[in-house]
Amino acid sequence: MSEIAYTVTATFPDREIADEWLRWLRGGHISEVMAGGATAADIVALDAPPLTYDVRYRFPSREAFERYEHDHAPRLRAEGLQLFPLERGIVYRRTVGTILDGFSGDA
Repeated sequence: MSEIAYTVTATFPDREIADEWLRWLRGGHISEVMAGGATAADIVALDAPPLTYDVRYRFPSREAFERYEHDHAPRLRAEGLQLFPLERGIVYRRTVGTILDGFSGDA
């Protein structure tokens, strides 16, 4: 059984909106995704383009991710789009993939 990587990339038109979005993520959204089945999450500030962030989640299996997609994602995405609609100049991208190998600094 392979882990699944689910990444949401968001690019913002200005720092104020980006900071508001980061507060929302940290204030409960990530916890809700974790409660929906993710086992880990990272917020990554990308070097380019400016004001672009990846939120990288790990799910223990394809089945766990599919349960999240079916049972939790519609509500969480609707909430996110209500607070941070495309009309505010935000560009979103989602990717899903199978983790082939994992490495860490622990030897």
